[in-house]
Amino acid sequence: MMDGSPSTPGKFKMEKPSHHHHFHHHPSTARLLLRWHHSSPLSKFAFWAFLAVAVFAALLLLSPRPPSSEADPPPSSSLGGAAGVNGGQHRRSLRTASWGGPAWEKRVRSSARIRRLAGGFSVLVTGAAGFVGTHVSAALKKRGDGVLGLDCFNDYYDPSLKRARQALLERAGVFVVEGDVNDALLLRKLFDVVPFTHVMHLAAQAGVRYAMTNPASYVHSNVAGLVSLLEAAKSADTQPALVWASSSSVYGLNSKVPFSESDRTDRPASLYAATKKAGEEIAHVYNHIYGLSITGLRFFTVYGPWGRPDMAYFFFTRNILGGKPISIFEGPGHATVARDFTYIDDIVRGCVAALDTAGKSTGSGGKKRGPAPLRVYNLGNTSPVPVADLVSILEKLLGVKAMRKVVKMPRNGDVQFTHANISLAQRELGYHPTTNLRTGLKRFVRWYLQYYHPNLVKKRGSKSGSSNS
Repeated sequence: MMDGSPSTPGKFKMEKPSHHHHFHHHPSTARLLLRWHHSSPLSKFAFWAFLAVAVFAALLLLSPRPPSSEADPPPSSSLGGAAGVNGGQHRRSLRTASWGGPAWEKRVRSSARIRRLAGGFSVLVTGAAGFVGTHVSAALKKRGDGVLGLDCFNDYYDPSLKRARQALLERAGVFVVEGDVNDALLLRKLFDVVPFTHVMHLAAQAGVRYAMTNPASYVHSNVAGLVSLLEAAKSADTQPALVWASSSSVYGLNSKVPFSESDRTDRPASLYAATKKAGEEIAHVYNHIYGLSITGLRFFTVYGPWGRPDMAYFFFTRNILGGKPISIFEGPGHATVARDFTYIDDIVRGCVAALDTAGKSTGSGGKKRGPAPLRVYNLGNTSPVPVADLVSILEKLLGVKAMRKVVKMPRNGDVQFTHANISLAQRELGYHPTTNLRTGLKRFVRWYLQYYHPNLVKKRGSKSGSSNS
């Protein structure tokens, strides 16, 4: 999508309760205790559930989060599955850079200004320096839409890759504001400065296994962040239509294939999946109460140039070139692990189509004036490929044999397979993926070598030239 760039990071002892203690309470206290003793089990359960949630929330807010080293890449899964993999021990706390002032507002307005003559949009893209966010922002800007980016540049993976994507967007005329989507004051300011027609919400904490180390980051980004954005959008005088990234991970332990939008999504296999499912329910609430037009997109294993270093195709490439072993997971009984790999350009076309077909929000200033569209679509390639085949393709493209190690799939939140039914997106969005895995990986490898190993590219080029002479 970005053709002007190089195609395309102890035990305790618990005392037994005694039944022989005598409590001396004030009569009103005694009556309350007696009423509690005879209350229904459901009431007791609700009380303890509320108390548990309150304590858990307090622990999440108070738990320290020391910064991690930027030099170390995040540990990787052997799947590159529906949601990717975990990062380092701790993700740096999110923070907002300084903002505001006449010069800053001028840059914001200029970036968001619509430049095509008819039917143009002014779009706020969150997570704009991320993988999908960068490609979508560039595509929208190229066709003349106004685009303003927002990204926190956290160090879940190498921030220098995000900065490189930011530089690409800057050259294309897209200003990326550095800030946290949970910063209500910043969001309010952005919506005051620009009357956005649409929001493309792609900011999220990705990965599956990282949730086992830093669960709070998923609640912060995927739940609280979504709510913060919806609050800003519903309060705008002219509410924008919102398109946001859900995930194929919401299908969780679903065994029916291919996955359809009408399938059950109440059995998530990871905290990441649970937060995305929570996002879909939250979207329903804001659509119902405030009249926001909301479209959720369930992405299936997106790959391609400028991708995420924590995805399998990416770190497989790195390890194959580095002569390091790669682990390939297998399911119970040596079952094949497969993914519905979807090339980035196909995903971008789906995102843009979702924006183009999004109906208008019906509220204003937080007040609903009529029903608004609420949609959800699968965006996949509908052609699952075994992960072992992915490795074979990479071997041929790189000209290097991989050191394979087949291991049992651990219970860490990854699932054995993904497979999208895209008939609804085909029918309503005109979504038709066209890139097979070999073609997409060839483009990725070309970019990867140019970005990380430019000398190797020159060496290969010189060999090719001498052999042709």
